[in-house]
Amino acid sequence: MQSESIRSVLLIVAHPDDETLWAGGTILLHPEWKCYVISVCRGGDIDRAHRFRKALEILKADGAMADLDDGPDQIPLLPQELESTILDLVPSIPFDLLVTHHPKGEYTHHLRHEEVSKAVVHLWNEEKIAANKLWTFAYQDSDGAHFPEAMKDAGIFSFLPLDIWNEKYQILTQTYGFAPVSWEAKTCPKTEAFKQVQKGISVDIPT
Repeated sequence: MQSESIRSVLLIVAHPDDETLWAGGTILLHPEWKCYVISVCRGGDIDRAHRFRKALEILKADGAMADLDDGPDQIPLLPQELESTILDLVPSIPFDLLVTHHPKGEYTHHLRHEEVSKAVVHLWNEEKIAANKLWTFAYQDSDGAHFPEAMKDAGIFSFLPLDIWNEKYQILTQTYGFAPVSWEAKTCPKTEAFKQVQKGISVDIPT
C-alpha cells in the first residue's frame, strides 16, 4: 500500500455507498488521513443522504452530495454539467491524493461510474482539481461472470484485516441498510485495489 506522504484525500464517487464498497477499508486503515468524499448523485434522496452522512461519521470523513440524475434509464449526463457540479463541491484546497472510479467502472456496466471517472481525470489533468496523485478503483467482474474483485495488475492493494473488513461490511449492511443477500453485501471486497493514473492520460468512456 503506497500511503507514504498521504495526509489529505479527496474521494469522488457516483453514489453514496461507492466510497465504502470500493475504498472504505482503506480509509478505515488510515485514520491519519483527512478525507473528503463527494457523491454526485442522490443528494435529494433524504434517506440515502442521511445514510451517507452516517457512513462518513464512521469513516471519520467530511463530504458533500449533488443530485444529478440517477434514474433507471441512465440517460447520459452532459459532461459540462457533471464537471461543473463536481467543481462546485470540491474544497478549494490542494489534496495529496484524489480517488475516483475506474474508467470502465467496477463492474459491467454502470454509466455513472464511467462518466464520473472521465470527468475527474479530465479535471485533474486540466489542474482544476489540485491533487498530487490520482488513483482509480481497480476491480473487474469478467463481464458479469462473478462479483467484482481486485484487478491482478492494479498496482496498489489494501489487504483488509478481518476487523476492518467487518467494520466496512457493517457500514454497508447496517448504516446503508443493504441486506446480507444483496449484491453489495455479497460483493464487499476483502482486498481493495487501485491504479495510479499518469498525468496527461485521458480517459474515454468505453462503448
